[in-house]
Amino acid sequence: MTDTAEYRATDRTVPTRSADRASYDRELVHSILDEAYVCHLGFVRDGAPVVLPTLYARVGNRLYVHGSTGSRPLRGAAADPGLAVCLTVTHVDGLVLARSAFHHSINYRSVVVHGTARQVADPAERAEALDALVDHIVPGRADDSRRANAKELAATAVIRLGLDEVSAKVRTGGPNDDPEDLALPHWAGVLPLSRTHGAPVPSDDLDPSVALPAYLA
Repeated sequence: MTDTAEYRATDRTVPTRSADRASYDRELVHSILDEAYVCHLGFVRDGAPVVLPTLYARVGNRLYVHGSTGSRPLRGAAADPGLAVCLTVTHVDGLVLARSAFHHSINYRSVVVHGTARQVADPAERAEALDALVDHIVPGRADDSRRANAKELAATAVIRLGLDEVSAKVRTGGPNDDPEDLALPHWAGVLPLSRTHGAPVPSDDLDPSVALPAYLA
C-alpha cells in the first residue's frame, strides 16, 4: 500500500460514538503501538468469539504475533485464506472524575486493527519477527540473548497482520460535566496514570560476573 501520512478510513474503522476522537494519522498509530507491550487478538473459533492477550511487535507496516504451533489461531492463520482478526491496544493515561457518575471516564489512547492474519513461512522473515518481538520488550535484547534453536523454532509459529485497516482513538482533558452540575460540592478533575520501570532484579542463579546491560541501566 502507499505509505501515506494517514490510513484510509473504512466502515469498520469509523467509530459510531465519539467519532471526533478517531484518528488515522500513521505516526500516531505507530507511536501507540510501539509504546504498549500487550495486545488483545480477537477472532472467531467454532462460531464463538475469542479474545486473547498476547505480546506483539511492529515492523514497518506489519504486526507480528507469535505462539505455539499448536495454538488454534496460529493454525488457523496457516490455512487459506488466513484468519480474520481484530487486534486492539490501549493505554490508560488518566482517570477522569466528574461531578456526576454518568460523566466519569478515562483518558486513553487506543488502536484497533482489522484484517487477515497469515502465518509466516519464510525463515528470514520469521527470524526478523522473532528478533522484533524480543526487542519490542527491551530494545537491544535480541542481540544480547541466545536466539531460538531448531527445536524451539519448530515449536513456534509467527503470524503477520498488515496495518491496512486501522484507526486510533484518543481522549484527553477533564470531565464533561453538565452545566447544571458545576455548582455541586464534588471534586472533579483528572488523576493521571503513568507507567514506570523499577530497578532491575537479577535472577537468583545469575553469575555475579555478568554485568547489568547498558540498555537496562
